[in-house]
Amino acid sequence: MLEYEAALARILATIPATQPERVPLAQAHRRILAERILSPLDLPPFDNSAMDGYAVRAKDVQGATTDSPKSLRLRGKVAAGETFTGAVETGGCVRIFTGSPLPPGADAVIMQEDTRTDPSKPDTVWFLDAVKPWENVRFRGEDMKHGVVADEAGGELSAGRVNLLAALGLAGVMVGKQPLTGLLASGSELIEAGQPLTPGGIYESNRIGLAALITQAGAVPKVFPLVKDTLAETREALAAAFAECDVVITSGGVSVGELDFIKSAFEELGGELQFWKVAIKPGRPFVFGQWRGKFLFGLPGNPVSAFVTFLLLVRPALRRWQGAAEVNLPRQTAALAESLSNSGGRRHFMRVRIDDAGLVRSAGTQASHILHSLASANALVDVPPGTTLPAGSPVQALRWE
Repeated sequence: MLEYEAALARILATIPATQPERVPLAQAHRRILAERILSPLDLPPFDNSAMDGYAVRAKDVQGATTDSPKSLRLRGKVAAGETFTGAVETGGCVRIFTGSPLPPGADAVIMQEDTRTDPSKPDTVWFLDAVKPWENVRFRGEDMKHGVVADEAGGELSAGRVNLLAALGLAGVMVGKQPLTGLLASGSELIEAGQPLTPGGIYESNRIGLAALITQAGAVPKVFPLVKDTLAETREALAAAFAECDVVITSGGVSVGELDFIKSAFEELGGELQFWKVAIKPGRPFVFGQWRGKFLFGLPGNPVSAFVTFLLLVRPALRRWQGAAEVNLPRQTAALAESLSNSGGRRHFMRVRIDDAGLVRSAGTQASHILHSLASANALVDVPPGTTLPAGSPVQALRWE
């Protein structure tokens, strides 16, 4: 039975980063960037106005007040997307709008609220306040200089990062391919949601929960039909899933029971098991294997165990496949609002909830079949064997939301 870090290291050493693909920028949100991007231009590409107003020479309105305004001759206007063909000379000003290029000769912009005009004198503008040189001006390259690193490979393209790349004029980017990830659930007792619940049956929930986590990890889930507890049906289901998918994730059928067929069916297909069992709670029965360059992750059937082992061992692999620089769950330093105890002999990744004040509490009963505490949780805390972490202790919470 492998320790958690050893199991994860073996998985990550086996999973290759796939060849990247180019996608339109509009489709790149949440994808893993696969190239280093240098800014192709200055951003903004020219000095421009930060607001609607008038472009002036600052010295021309020095000392202007409401009671003692300064007047300047209006020499024209420049809208956003246009350029001014002349120059602002002493005693002159130009009407300007937010984003308009700053006319040559001007060194400041006065917002229109600090001006006054008279319809009977359309060529004159009175300024009711002074302005400092370069006030209300956005400088060329102030946001980003041409040739600097705009984004690094390996990071997830957030909405803000996509926004920046669009502002640099990029129509498409290279991103890591998303692994098509098949989901199988085995167990003759399992019933599809929406169907009548037969005596002894239970509704299957692992595939839909795992599909949500797969999507969060940037991969593409594909849900396959339920699998009865027979060797032949298990083998056929695995073969069908591997024929279509890069990765196959199963839940159930990986323990030591008479009706647990995942390992034997996988080996009959020619698959190679890398290891079985990890010293964590929940989720000790966990299978990792390879088949013709594709990968099997066999998760326990208990819903919490399947959920937690996915987060700890499968999610990092799916992120590595896509070329992510950081594959593990985000960590948040927080403080325990109550003690957490682990009297067992395995590390227990306990379901907890972090509140808005950064305090951590147990999400509820920690048994591996209890879903209400999973639904309430937003993080895991790693509690070592035979350990009680007292209230007030700092912890590193592993977050997935």
